[in-house]
Amino acid sequence: MSLQIQMLGTGSAFAKNYYNTSALIRSTDVNILIDCGATTPRSLAEIGLELDQIDGILISHIHADHVGGLEEVAFRLFYQYNQKRTKLYVTEALAQTLWENTLKGGLSNPTEGFNQLGDYFDLVYLEEYVPYVIDTNLTIEVIPTLHINQKLNYSIFINHRTFYSADIQFNKELLIQEVVHTRNCHTILHDCQLSGSGFVHTTLGELLTLPAEIQKRIYLMHYDDDMPSYYGQTGEMTFVQQHALIDISG
Repeated sequence: MSLQIQMLGTGSAFAKNYYNTSALIRSTDVNILIDCGATTPRSLAEIGLELDQIDGILISHIHADHVGGLEEVAFRLFYQYNQKRTKLYVTEALAQTLWENTLKGGLSNPTEGFNQLGDYFDLVYLEEYVPYVIDTNLTIEVIPTLHINQKLNYSIFINHRTFYSADIQFNKELLIQEVVHTRNCHTILHDCQLSGSGFVHTTLGELLTLPAEIQKRIYLMHYDDDMPSYYGQTGEMTFVQQHALIDISG
């Protein structure tokens, strides 16, 4: 079975040209979103995919560029698509934070009986480091990684062989030991801050310290609008483009 990732957006939180970084895991059987920023519904429309064709949404953390489109999705599924309930894949702790700190203000409607996240989505609670079988040919596993101190954040293994960093501070040991040596991931989608110090994101300079054989597996995402000026400066790594399809079947 063919399994692909399609990048719905590849930009940083403040990029204006490339949409919020989010991805669509696509197979003949399921369509699973990774994150849902404010630009994600628009990007789905541009590739001709209706919201009721999304089988689930996986959330890595609650920054607006990763969850800012969830309110629109929830309302449209309810009112436009006859109260369709899409699965929301999330850890239990993150689900509580997502509702209380992000979505409650817009989605809560006690008069109509909407008081919690589960009133809009079918919640599927994931456990850290525990693979979850979504479909016969699709397994996901979330692991806690550092983005902002004391805030929940997860990176994702897809079918054990693809690593999706979401947002993460540079962790050379994780990439070399766990992602490459232990799991032998053939595909790594990694956020990349192109310049400056990496306070909350991995920088291009940090990724360039990785061995060339690891760099060859890396697609760079979550970059700024000046990305084109960095062509030819990414070592063996490749910038992934918006709406590009990457085969991860292997």
